[in-house]
Amino acid sequence: MGVHKKRGVKIAAAVVLILLAAFLLLIGVLTVTEYRPEDVEQAEITGDATKTLSQGDTFTVLTWNIGYGALSETADFFMDGGEHVRSSSREQVTENVSSIATKLRELDADIMYLQEVDRSSKRSYYVDELEYATRALTDYESTFAANYKVLYVPYPLPTIGKVDCGIATLSSYPLSDAERISLPCPFSYPIRLCNLKRCLLVDRIPVEGTDHELVLVNLHLEAYDDGEGKEAQTKQLQNLLQEEAQKGNYVIAGGDFNQSFSNYDNSAYPIINEDMWVPGEVDVEAFGEEFQFVTDNTTPSCRSLDRPLAGNDSSPEQFQYYMIDGFIVSSNVKIHSVETKDLGFEHADHNPIVMEVLIE
Repeated sequence: MGVHKKRGVKIAAAVVLILLAAFLLLIGVLTVTEYRPEDVEQAEITGDATKTLSQGDTFTVLTWNIGYGALSETADFFMDGGEHVRSSSREQVTENVSSIATKLRELDADIMYLQEVDRSSKRSYYVDELEYATRALTDYESTFAANYKVLYVPYPLPTIGKVDCGIATLSSYPLSDAERISLPCPFSYPIRLCNLKRCLLVDRIPVEGTDHELVLVNLHLEAYDDGEGKEAQTKQLQNLLQEEAQKGNYVIAGGDFNQSFSNYDNSAYPIINEDMWVPGEVDVEAFGEEFQFVTDNTTPSCRSLDRPLAGNDSSPEQFQYYMIDGFIVSSNVKIHSVETKDLGFEHADHNPIVMEVLIE
């Protein structure tokens, strides 16, 4: 072997060793800094709400996955088959979250469940999106639970980088208690280091004239697993809701299930390409007769991010839509109406759903 060839082999070996050392160092840092929430943690309650809730009252509840302020009609996402990790500029993110905050104020729901709310993430230019919402909504109390908190996500290229994201609940009624309840994580080490640590955000509101509470459960269940994660998380959700209903409490769970409800006709939104992301299904019968599963199948709640919506054929035959957001409501809560607000996915890849209910 010639001198130059030997030198080339040594350089190649040195490069491999340096890359291996850098990879091991990164794994070590991510292991040390891994977000390891307790099974149950108290969530901080901020703000000042003044309304009172009594038996016989009617109120509205909203759920909206705001797509961390970066998934507007011009965005796609690599995990859904798109090209980009960061498909919005800082100006676009601030425009999105400002418009979302304005729409929340216009919809004026008494209780709001928000998902994919970034607090300090590279992908959304470190914009505190909860601050935009709370600044727009006075006379509300808010709680927040992190479900995606990673110092640095090293894939793909360019990398996702730092993520600090979670779910947030806003209430115009004073909250007596708030908890973050961890859900099963389907990913093993070291993959779990850069993955979401899903949770339920459980808030409680006293109902005047009764010994019971209104229990609010905000959720965002697993998306990119083999199905076992969604199943385990749905089972834990079921157990919690049944336990609260047995106490006589009024229960409203809502959010992004990443699943459709088995009691609804989804034929308006068929899977047009089997290579695309396919949602799971919640078996509503498994929850028992004491719960109502509610959504609105006249308008899709979510669009695919395999390509931008703007500039493409947006017809249902050519673009993938889903119905994966909604509510689970205990039988002692009467449902008056539920409507998916068709916002054309202009500022987020989900549409908000608003439900009007009555405490019986």
